[in-house]
Amino acid sequence: MSREVDQTWSTRDRSPGGKPRVLIVGAGVAGMSTGCYAQMSGMDTLILERHVLPGGCCTAWAREGYIFDYCIEWLIGTAPGNDANQVWRELGALDGKTIMNFEMFNKVTDDSGRSVTFYNDPDRLERHLLQLSPADAPLIRSFCRDLRRFVDIDLYPFLKPAPLQSAREKIKTLRTVVPAFRLFWRTAATQMHTFADRFQDPLLRKAFRNIFFQDPENFPVLPFLFNMASAHNGNAGFPQGGSLGLSRSIEERYTSLGGEIVYRARADRILVEDDRAVGVELRDGRRYYADHVVSACDGHTTVYGLLDGKYTGPRIDKLYDDMLNRPGILFPAVVSAFVGIEGDFDPGDAHSTTYLLTEEEGAELPGALQNSLVVQLRSRYSDGFAPPGKSVIHCTYFSDFAYWKTLRATDRKEYWAQKRRVADFVRGFLARRYPGLGERIDLVDVASPATTKRYTGNFNGSILAWKAFSDADDLATELINKDRMRLPGLRNFSMAGQWVGMGGLIRAASTGRFVVQYLCQELGLEFKAWESRNHEIWHRDKLGHMPQLDKRPVR
Repeated sequence: MSREVDQTWSTRDRSPGGKPRVLIVGAGVAGMSTGCYAQMSGMDTLILERHVLPGGCCTAWAREGYIFDYCIEWLIGTAPGNDANQVWRELGALDGKTIMNFEMFNKVTDDSGRSVTFYNDPDRLERHLLQLSPADAPLIRSFCRDLRRFVDIDLYPFLKPAPLQSAREKIKTLRTVVPAFRLFWRTAATQMHTFADRFQDPLLRKAFRNIFFQDPENFPVLPFLFNMASAHNGNAGFPQGGSLGLSRSIEERYTSLGGEIVYRARADRILVEDDRAVGVELRDGRRYYADHVVSACDGHTTVYGLLDGKYTGPRIDKLYDDMLNRPGILFPAVVSAFVGIEGDFDPGDAHSTTYLLTEEEGAELPGALQNSLVVQLRSRYSDGFAPPGKSVIHCTYFSDFAYWKTLRATDRKEYWAQKRRVADFVRGFLARRYPGLGERIDLVDVASPATTKRYTGNFNGSILAWKAFSDADDLATELINKDRMRLPGLRNFSMAGQWVGMGGLIRAASTGRFVVQYLCQELGLEFKAWESRNHEIWHRDKLGHMPQLDKRPVR
């Protein structure tokens, strides 16, 4: 960071011209989104980031020429003409990128070798499932009929929080919701486990739970239908450059708007005077001052760490204390094993496959919560993830954070031994599944949930925070719509991110938009947002063809 920036923000004086100054803790997608919208709306902002890269969990790292992409599996908002896509355009997230769209969401293979492929096209999916299990025809047709209805629904409410919507905007939403209300209600009220248990075919009973790669548990049918329909419409693709590429694009947009990011700047506490946030103190003692502070980092750390638990209430305590310790509320932590492969590797199969393991195999995976392993052929997602003439595979499984946390804290030697155990299992598993692949494995790089916690600060190493449709969902909605993303008793302070708006990158980005809209209303400023100038986005199918160019004029 420049000395000029350091001097500007280390004093309590307003910026030249009297612009409101906003400090943002965290350069994840939510923090950078907050910065972009605040800059567009006439504020001066500075983001403080503990790491050396932007993106938070939306990141990647390099090893021996490979790029190990950690976060995005699909991204809502990759197709033009909807509110989610508008947010990404305003943030410059997809500028100049190709979008890979797959014809299937996932494939599930059981331990006997039987497989089911979850095609995004409802007609193709129905034909495939009926061939697998004619006895389950009524249930199969019911699911595919609902999927067809979701394909025709355009509902991505990411532009404005409900309290700020005009009557016309609310009527527009109702026109979409009311005709499909019974569909929404029924699919939201039906747990996927309950639905899947009705299948006669044992593979379908297990496979439907793993459409989202692993079984999220406590999930209704609705989000499965919503995301498969989005994928069918090309609105849940994979952007060229992956997770870190997306974050770098938003970072570039933010700095082009005049914002600045200080890296290696770990916040230690929010500075408060007379119940008013006035700045941030870093771990190294540096202090930065502003008119308003936005925390876009881990929610529990914000409330009980940076603010020492002094500004809470029943809703905040329930959300950031009670809910965190209830089973089934948070998305589980994940173990990732990235595998570098000598030569090209494309068996002509699914880009993503969930392998259902035997009890014995599951027991070999340290800290595993389920008997399954997800194998994704990452070189098919985007160019540049492997050196020329090589390929990369990403293997994941849900894992117990406490297992890895305790191991790393008490026995570092055993911690590394268990990571090697993961690598050995993955090597052996891939060699058995893909004959001849074993001797071509170049390297295996393992990241544990303790790694996620260490680099991002996320509670229990959870990448996606709260599960939608859980008990936390209503509390988070009230925090946005009733509390306006504020904490009780504390002025000039807001919260953003997935710990406020639930998990998913588009939700995280939208909270940055929401928090600035609330702030503009409070300060009497006009909220402004416009799309970045580079609008070329190519949409690519599974064969690498580029059938359409989406280029929209600047508004």
